[in-house]
Amino acid sequence: MPLSTLIQRSSQPSPSLGEAQAHALLRAHYDLEGALHPLGSQQDLNLCLDSAEGRFVLKACHGSYAEVELQAQHAALAYLRAQGLPVPAVRQARDGQDLLTLDIDGQPLRVRLLDYLDGQPLTRLKHMAPRLMAELGGLCARVDKALAGFDHPGLERTLQWDPRHAQALIGHLLPALQDDRRRAQVEQVTRLAVERLQPLAGALPSQAVHLDITDDNTVWARDAERQWQLQGVIDFGDLLRTWRIADLSVTCAALLHHAEGDPLRILPAVSAYQAINPLQEAELRALWPLVLMRAAVLVLSSEEQLRVEPGNQYIRDNIPHEWEIFDTACSLPFALMEAAILQAGGHALAPLALDGCVPLLPALAGQAVARLDLGVLSPHCEAGNWEQPGFDQRLLAAQATPACTLHGQYRLSQTHVDRPQEPATCALGVELNVPPGSVLQAPAAGTWQRDGDGRGCLRTSHWSLWLKGLEEAPVDGQALAKGQVLGTTCGFLGVQLCRDDGQQPPFFAMPSQAQAWLALCPSPRPLLGFDCDAEPLVDPQALLARREASFARSQKHYYAQPPHIERGWRNYLVDMQGRSYLDMLNNVAVLGHGHPRMAAESARQWSRVNTNSRFHYAAIAEFSERLLALAPEGFDRVFLVNSGTEANDLAIRLAWAYSGGRDLLSVLEAYHGWSVATDAISTSIADNPQALETRPDWVHPVEAPNTFRGRYRGPDSAAGYLRDVEVKLADLDARGRQLAGFICEPVYGNAGGIALPQGYLRQVYAKVRARGGVCIADEVQVGYGRLGEYFWGFEEQGVVPDIITMAKGMGNGQPLGAVITRREIAEALEAEGYFFSSAGGSPVSCRIGLAVLDVMRDEGLWDNAREVGRYFKARLQALVDKHPLAGAAHGSGFYLGLELVRDRQTLEPASEETKVLCDRLRDLGIFMQPTGDYLNILKIKPPMCTTRESVDYFVDSVDRVLGEDL
Repeated sequence: MPLSTLIQRSSQPSPSLGEAQAHALLRAHYDLEGALHPLGSQQDLNLCLDSAEGRFVLKACHGSYAEVELQAQHAALAYLRAQGLPVPAVRQARDGQDLLTLDIDGQPLRVRLLDYLDGQPLTRLKHMAPRLMAELGGLCARVDKALAGFDHPGLERTLQWDPRHAQALIGHLLPALQDDRRRAQVEQVTRLAVERLQPLAGALPSQAVHLDITDDNTVWARDAERQWQLQGVIDFGDLLRTWRIADLSVTCAALLHHAEGDPLRILPAVSAYQAINPLQEAELRALWPLVLMRAAVLVLSSEEQLRVEPGNQYIRDNIPHEWEIFDTACSLPFALMEAAILQAGGHALAPLALDGCVPLLPALAGQAVARLDLGVLSPHCEAGNWEQPGFDQRLLAAQATPACTLHGQYRLSQTHVDRPQEPATCALGVELNVPPGSVLQAPAAGTWQRDGDGRGCLRTSHWSLWLKGLEEAPVDGQALAKGQVLGTTCGFLGVQLCRDDGQQPPFFAMPSQAQAWLALCPSPRPLLGFDCDAEPLVDPQALLARREASFARSQKHYYAQPPHIERGWRNYLVDMQGRSYLDMLNNVAVLGHGHPRMAAESARQWSRVNTNSRFHYAAIAEFSERLLALAPEGFDRVFLVNSGTEANDLAIRLAWAYSGGRDLLSVLEAYHGWSVATDAISTSIADNPQALETRPDWVHPVEAPNTFRGRYRGPDSAAGYLRDVEVKLADLDARGRQLAGFICEPVYGNAGGIALPQGYLRQVYAKVRARGGVCIADEVQVGYGRLGEYFWGFEEQGVVPDIITMAKGMGNGQPLGAVITRREIAEALEAEGYFFSSAGGSPVSCRIGLAVLDVMRDEGLWDNAREVGRYFKARLQALVDKHPLAGAAHGSGFYLGLELVRDRQTLEPASEETKVLCDRLRDLGIFMQPTGDYLNILKIKPPMCTTRESVDYFVDSVDRVLGEDL
């Protein structure tokens, strides 16, 4: 087909077919009746038919379309179906034909009927996970691999989407763009793409390709776990023979719409394709030029089509998405995308030839140069000092000369907080502290390009050398011979090598882009003559494999692919690539991470002595006194242990000893620990799916007083839940069994921080005490001021327990737990033998425990939990008012839960959506995990130093993700 016909076809409106005409056609030729509704298309007419015989797609195109081309599509569908690929079947008409040639009101049409594949396209999906990008790339590879053996005369066609004609088509359609700036952009991108593609064109293999495997032409459905699963590939209207790599270029261009402005997000699709249907290096190099030209054709074609058919809403809706594709494709340097694609395809750029160069700093040849560690684990980084502006440069200046920073190191000073974007932390060059006046020479012949005072670039025939901190530099445009003096240094010198002479590279790269940037900006070590390369990071996957091989697997970790975390500061945790994650679930580190007071106290006490509590030292008395001062009046004895589990286990023993009984009431949906006794009273099926079937006969769980989703709801529902308590107590009374006690979290922690109904604990405590039992308040998670409004959780119910158990934040991460009670209860255990905990209450633990209380007081953390917590709860409540999926906001202070439900009436738990939400929040730099028996509640228990700014970032991020299609 000549180019004129191609251009004409690229600018014609869709066929016109009224609903009555469509119904008549279906009755006459297919004996089908049913409801019709339109499906979008750029130049064809697609109608969905719902009939008693099934669901079909009626497709009509202009009669000018060659019959052999449409028959090629049908043959390809049958060919792919025979190979097990999910594509629709073509339905024959009554006369046995699969393609009808009709004239409707003087309009020649070609008509066919296909099976409808149930599902939906991913076009409007606001966020596409890497897994889905990989699946689309893999699907493209499978289709191409299958079509490699397919042939048909109808494949030899001229089509506007064929990239072999893109340059001519773009030139024809450019006048459709009225915006001069946009037109210049498209011209520039096309020029670059053609320049890069032309030398490769002769090496690109050709075959039959679909040429439109996109988010719009694949259909998907969610499985039971809310994961998208492919249902099939549709729309073979662009089938032809062309370059094989063209198919992947179309898929990658479509994925740019979901890349959130970062074109490197498409790399999983490239890797997945390569794993199934390996591409040649020339094809990998051709991929990005083809993506750029596809993006240009998309926007120009839509602008032209809209000019021809201004009422086409499908086109009007698509134009913003196509410009997003174009802008994303242009957002990173071509050389970077080429390097990244080659890496994803298992290839690498050839090493730079630097063997013949002379040293940049001849005076340093043979000298020892100190290496300055600025990484995440640097001993120079402490107490947040890396947040100070100019930290790296001041530290470098303090080193004895000569000294250098490290190429390829992820620097802690470049991190940032409360932002969704990765920080650019990977150093693509090095900085030097050298004696002022040190002479620099040109390592190779080149031209000097000035870039400001003391800055510039030596451009050679194959690479560029960017320098900063130069004195007596050459004039702009000066040609330099190898070894010619470049100037001298002022003492500080920045050095960066780059393959791409088109632009100045950034000095730091985001971790996700680091490997591609490092390929473009290799180490300047050959030009410097000394080691300036960072040690490679430990492979997090290899480290995880070591963990799995040696650490008992029942001790789970957060996330399937967890970040490698080795540092924390305040309410953030930092991975080894310098990304700071907002920690919204760490109920252990109440003061925050890396607190200097904790480091100082532990180091000071360790340097003196650390032993067990049977020795005599002051700290144990001081800490016990501080704890009793925080307890209600009448509490006068403290036990110190190592954890909440030990504290609750000991509380059970105290209840047994004091009451003389063994039977305990506990509450359903609760978790109290992992020891034999505390596991026995724990009934959370999220922690133990067999919890309800494996309780020993001395444990009597009572109905969970869950005021949100329990049998009785609202703050005044205590009477309903008390009836179950009375039934359990009456049964024990009837059997003559002595009640030992009742254990309960005063705020329903494991169920998401839900307040108990008013008066519940007061009445249960009275009934238990009337039978000689004791009342245990499990404050392990909720106590110590985390509620904000109260220091102890039981204060919210206006009661005083007999035993208080505490742990978690008591030591800010140091193993430390406590049982606080009255003398007569404590001494009841003594009658059965003495108690001790070897490490519980050690000098180090006590000093840290005292320091935690001091810091909480001095830094106003309880006040912060109250004030910021109120703001936090209000912002969560606003999410409930806005998003149907957000069912309720629970708790107070920094002990909160956001419960997700699919239905506000039935309260069906949105468990899978909650998991997706937590994983998505991790992408945005936030650690969050689900809790509750249905794992449908966000477990919001951050360090008590959390700020309003962090609260805003967290809630805004949840709001953002809830607005996506979970």
